[in-house]
Amino acid sequence: MTRIFLGYLSTIVVGTILLLLPVSSRAGSVPFTDALFTSTSAACVTGLIRFDTWSTWTLFGQVVLLLLIQVGGIGFMTLAIMIMTMTGKKIGLNPRVMMQNAISAPQVGGITGVAKFVLKGTAIVEGVGAALLAVFFIPKLGFLEGLWYSVFHSISAFCNAGFDLMGQFEPGSSLITLAGNWYVNIVLILLIVFGGIGFFVWRDLLEQKFHWKNLRLQSKIALAMSAFLVISGAIAIFLLEIGQDAYEGMGLGKQILVSFFQSVTCRTAGFNTVDFSRMTSASHMVMIGLMLIGGSPGSTAGGMKTTTAAVQLLTVVAVFKGRKEVDAFKRQIDDSVVRTASCVATLYMFLALVSAFIMSGVEGLPIVTTLFETASAVATVGATLGITGSVSMISKLLLIALMIFGRAGSLTVLCVLSSGSRKMQTKYPAEKLQVG
Repeated sequence: MTRIFLGYLSTIVVGTILLLLPVSSRAGSVPFTDALFTSTSAACVTGLIRFDTWSTWTLFGQVVLLLLIQVGGIGFMTLAIMIMTMTGKKIGLNPRVMMQNAISAPQVGGITGVAKFVLKGTAIVEGVGAALLAVFFIPKLGFLEGLWYSVFHSISAFCNAGFDLMGQFEPGSSLITLAGNWYVNIVLILLIVFGGIGFFVWRDLLEQKFHWKNLRLQSKIALAMSAFLVISGAIAIFLLEIGQDAYEGMGLGKQILVSFFQSVTCRTAGFNTVDFSRMTSASHMVMIGLMLIGGSPGSTAGGMKTTTAAVQLLTVVAVFKGRKEVDAFKRQIDDSVVRTASCVATLYMFLALVSAFIMSGVEGLPIVTTLFETASAVATVGATLGITGSVSMISKLLLIALMIFGRAGSLTVLCVLSSGSRKMQTKYPAEKLQVG
């Protein structure tokens, strides 16, 4: 677990050094803390940025960012396993266990096969996505630049990173200039969803030939929860923004498209096709909830994960029904999973809230504004209400810590912090406690 955490830190350090090179930025240099912030955001596939990507970074800098996004998206342990396989090096138990933890694999056995599936699947999906986006970008920008834009945005979307190069047309606009383009929006939505569903869900779907009843419980919960969140989130945002400032001048079709895109992108992708700062506070709260939940285990997305949120909801249902067991799809969920889900969910919400209070006090901003920022960071989303570029050093360091925590994973960080402090467990007498 410690090596996984250190691996992400090493990736961030290397990225920071490369971004500090004069060849990386158009101005010839950037402050160290901004390079560190950007490297962290890319390696943790978050998308929070201090300044516009296209306007700030040269082609070399953009390539560095894309490599950081790719490594962060599929996991450095996956790449390490594949390099060891290709070089004929024997893969011991420790690397296998580390990769299992890094990508939430269900078991250690067959981990090299899983690594191959992840890399092959990533290459295929990102390649198809780039080809589809090229249909739009090449006629608009020319062959070479259009191809680069297609590849960059395909990888950024699949890895749920949220970095974009659209600042060439309007700095800091993300994808607002493409808000009404159904073709580009749908391609990006599919890439984000494919990346956020999870590699093991896709593997399960392929092995079971898309037969729902034969899928594993994790796959069923991940798919059902993802569909529920996308649809309910889109409906909520649409209803809350009708007639409001953010949707001013939009036709019905565009409003529906924008609502669905925001619902999908808040599940850790970080793009936006509407100015978040113009949306209502109610919509902000809906998006904060979507961000904290995030994608599914073993995916390129962050957040507490769909399965964690589902177990929490199922626990509530079980309590209301007066049942001790928590179940779903005619399968009982182990008590240890229920406890772990409660721990992870509580940890994410606690970190987001406490960090938001700190930022609110330091920056003098409304708590909803800072909560949006901290939830975006800890869930590795990248959505912002426009305050990222102006926050103080304390807030920058706080957001960096949240992004690292969010990408390394709550369980990994907890294991690192608790290592060396394990003691013999003592079982105390039980006593009932009244709650609620």
